Amino acid sequence: MPTRKPSRLNAPYNLRRLLRNDQLLLGILAIVTGVISGGMVVGFRQGILLFHGAFFNAPTERLFQYIEHLPAWQIVLVPTLGGLVVGVLIKYTLPEARPQGVADVVEAFALKDGQMSAKTGLVVAFINMLSIGVGASVGREGPAVHLGAALSAAVANRFHLATPLARTILACGVGAAVAASFNAPIAGALFAGEVVIGHYALKAFGPVVLAAVSGTMVSRAYYGDFPAFVVPPHDVISYFFFPNFIVLGMLAGVCATIALRGIFKTQEFAENLPIPTWSHPALGGFAIGLMALVLPQVLGVGYGSTELALHGGMALGLMLAVLVGKLLATVVSLGFGFGGGIFSPSLMIGAMLGGAYGVGVATLFPGLEMGAGGYALIGMGAVAAATLGAPISTTLVIFEMTGDYQLTLGVMMAVVTSTVVAKQFLGQDFFTLQLERRGLDLKGGYATQILQALKISDVLEATTPTIPPHMPLCEVRCNLQKSLDGKLFVVGSEDGKIAGTIRLVELQDMAFTDAHDGTKVAADVMCRRPPLLCRGDDLQCALKKMNDSGENLIAVVEDMEQQKFLGTVEHMHVLSAYNRALLSRRNEELDQ
Repeated sequence: MPTRKPSRLNAPYNLRRLLRNDQLLLGILAIVTGVISGGMVVGFRQGILLFHGAFFNAPTERLFQYIEHLPAWQIVLVPTLGGLVVGVLIKYTLPEARPQGVADVVEAFALKDGQMSAKTGLVVAFINMLSIGVGASVGREGPAVHLGAALSAAVANRFHLATPLARTILACGVGAAVAASFNAPIAGALFAGEVVIGHYALKAFGPVVLAAVSGTMVSRAYYGDFPAFVVPPHDVISYFFFPNFIVLGMLAGVCATIALRGIFKTQEFAENLPIPTWSHPALGGFAIGLMALVLPQVLGVGYGSTELALHGGMALGLMLAVLVGKLLATVVSLGFGFGGGIFSPSLMIGAMLGGAYGVGVATLFPGLEMGAGGYALIGMGAVAAATLGAPISTTLVIFEMTGDYQLTLGVMMAVVTSTVVAKQFLGQDFFTLQLERRGLDLKGGYATQILQALKISDVLEATTPTIPPHMPLCEVRCNLQKSLDGKLFVVGSEDGKIAGTIRLVELQDMAFTDAHDGTKVAADVMCRRPPLLCRGDDLQCALKKMNDSGENLIAVVEDMEQQKFLGTVEHMHVLSAYNRALLSRRNEELDQ
């Protein structure tokens, strides 16, 4: 019997069957995500230039070349008023009324199943664009990562992808954004694996590579295939230089530690000021404007000054002054609530540190001179790696940004050293520290991530019996005997506010005698400061409070101010919810 040829009419059916293959679908969506993220990165960078032109009459990101010709009032007024607008936008348009960045992407991947809002992502991008446009000392790469992740999450939602696939697509957006920002596809892919995913498994890493290459192609189509920085020729490096690189790495680690601690201390200082939160960026902008009157190099991302340091165009005194000024401006910008990233400022700080160190070494030890730019390049990588906690991808970013392979060994030595030093002082990288300040702990591993993803509402028992504060003692004893948990919750009849709890230990001797039945009521014997949980808390918080208090059953309130009673949470139900979530996630990963 002759073999029947396949009909062309079956082609759409075959295509649908083909797209049911998860890896093929991931590959196609990775390319789509890469193209979208690459295009949005280009748009983001052009938007920054529009703001620079409007506010500073500067057609490039090298603001310091144009600031010197502007009147002092404009240099101070632009970041001040710009900060005021940024503060108002953050207050009234963003969730939790705070800036967003890479830390939020890490949180979305680890705790929110790769879910992000595209609308919020676009608003965040505009706020970050404005922050950089008015001269805040922040970076453009962190905002690009957030924007790429938010748009990739929208792609995942559009195709109703399962959680493992949605998280992979989110990582694709991150890799594409980094690759398009730096013209560095390898570094983009590795950054997504190192900072967001946390591993390089082929199922996730393959699509990220496709997205990074796609994003790079879009960026190169617009800007051309050129390295971000060009390093002048330098002498051949011998093994005698390596101790020198280690010392520079140690200095870079200390420098990164000062910057990060300064940012968080400044945030705490700003939070305690007796002024509205939305006015913080304006105050920070005023301080930055005053700094720019003396050191215009501190404004913006700072790539112009970084180029000068790489080409040996700055004197030792100026580099040291710009190092201190840029570090202080970055601390003020991020500490007082401007939107933006930290990668670009860390590159500039590293370039100033490395350049100054190179001049000092050449003066004291002429045999260890490498020529202009060598030490500055190594300093860039060392400070950036210690700040981000991403030594692998940072090393590759430096290599792909400059195309200089000869200095890669020096960069690696300094990067490893600076990262170790910063870890000793800080314990965590910038993004993890940001999450910890919000009460999110990612270092607890898989179990912690699942517990933090589950909310109190998932296990809330809303029908818990309560008693009023004026209930007579005899009735309290009867209710306590009937209680399966051996615990009563005293709640006000009018306001619904929890007043306290009663256990057998609160009754003491009165549990066995009726001598006080006519004189005592529930309010007289209750514990007035019981442990409480809020509706918005997660199960990680619930378990911690149960362990700290020794209570297996804890009351849940709307918030700690009003303390309106909503119900209870039981230890057994928390563990059951965790087991169900763990089983569900494991099944999803096996199906991927």
